[in-house]
Amino acid sequence: MSNNSAYKRKNLTPMLKPRSVAIIGASRDPSKVGHVILQNYINSGYDGKIYPVNKSGDDILGLKTYKSISAIGSKVDLAVIAIPAQFVPEVLDECGRAGARTAVVVSGGFAEVGNVDLQRRLTAVAEKYDMPTLGPNCLGVMDPRSRSDTLFLPTYKLSKPQIGGVSFVAQSGAVGSTILDLIVGEGFGLSKFFSYGNAAHVDEVDIMDYLVRDDETKVIVMYIEGVNRGRDFFRIAKEAGRKKPVVVLKAGRTAAGQAAAHSHTASLAGDYETHEALFRQAGFTIAHDIRELLYYAKIFASEPEPSGPNVAILTNGGGAGVLTTDAIAATSGLKLASFSRQTLDSLKKTMPPLVNLRNPLDVAGDADDKRYGDALDALSKDPAIDMVIVITLFQTPGADSRVASKLIEFKEKSDKPLINISIGSGYTEMHKIMMESAGLPVYDSPAAAAESLSALLKFYQFRSRK
Repeated sequence: MSNNSAYKRKNLTPMLKPRSVAIIGASRDPSKVGHVILQNYINSGYDGKIYPVNKSGDDILGLKTYKSISAIGSKVDLAVIAIPAQFVPEVLDECGRAGARTAVVVSGGFAEVGNVDLQRRLTAVAEKYDMPTLGPNCLGVMDPRSRSDTLFLPTYKLSKPQIGGVSFVAQSGAVGSTILDLIVGEGFGLSKFFSYGNAAHVDEVDIMDYLVRDDETKVIVMYIEGVNRGRDFFRIAKEAGRKKPVVVLKAGRTAAGQAAAHSHTASLAGDYETHEALFRQAGFTIAHDIRELLYYAKIFASEPEPSGPNVAILTNGGGAGVLTTDAIAATSGLKLASFSRQTLDSLKKTMPPLVNLRNPLDVAGDADDKRYGDALDALSKDPAIDMVIVITLFQTPGADSRVASKLIEFKEKSDKPLINISIGSGYTEMHKIMMESAGLPVYDSPAAAAESLSALLKFYQFRSRK
């Protein structure tokens, strides 16, 4: 990690919530990046002013086109630059002279391919005009609330998430777009998305600093390849960890991965163990792959603070209950709850004789919505239970949409973390979508569920110590 300069806060609001956007490199050719970006702004219903900029001056997609940003005649909040790399510094300088407040450079061909001097020129221009500039070699930003979207990915190829409280920060555009596509099926919504690429001017420090102060962001999720300003990063990371959950996936755990990161975004990945220690000191939740990143984001987005480590397991399959018990026992910080006498008495009144009244509570393969409801009613009232995992094997005769509806009903009134494990294909996936769309997080393995509950508990324990 290096510390190149004293930290100065950058105003990224005009980049996320622009009232006007100039798309430099807008094109009539549907295969061009500039065309896709312009089309996406139109399709998203963005209600600000859109200024396509192209030297030809021909109208594009029904919009008046300008030969340069200077020809627009008014200042813009955001300039999106999608032109060959060698022309970018000159055009960015023109943006500065024209009064653009922020810029996103999606163009590649800079330090990631050895053109270090070209990238330095870009940085110098951005600093000259105090114009926060994201990129180069990035996808840019998306804000579902403002409907600003610089991503050059066709809408028919990428599902767009609903509005929510999770903000994603990805140094890699490819990883970022994959995550965006995946979270649509995970039941939580997006607040902000940043793909910052080579980080020539705006970097992970600036973005995290912005998101810590953003009221619309409840959870910060980051994929990073390197940290350029270690001291600034750590200072803001400590502040972030006290205020809201931060989940981080750091690439470059091996020497080979570090080399790949440098060739990808010209990032100095640095020693992984040092980064991991920094993240833990800040209270971050560390993910080791994209799936973990999504699991943790999902639980932080939906679940309340647990009052303790004690977990109750409710299942309609004995083997699944045993596997989940193993996962709880093997996961740091979690314990299997002991049912209170009142809970046992309540269960004895409502459960058939074949149900063994212990944790995990196996309500048997013929369990229907009533049996699930009676069991949840007893478990939810037990003060010795801090968190509940409900397993629904939809392959069994009694498990159907009525069971899913019953779980949703309890989720809506639960003041404890309540999550689901459902494993299966078509019929199960249908019910997973049903439950997650109603705010009940669903996991596809006992280990994923246990690790996510552990992460939730550790975050709140960390914050309570501060």
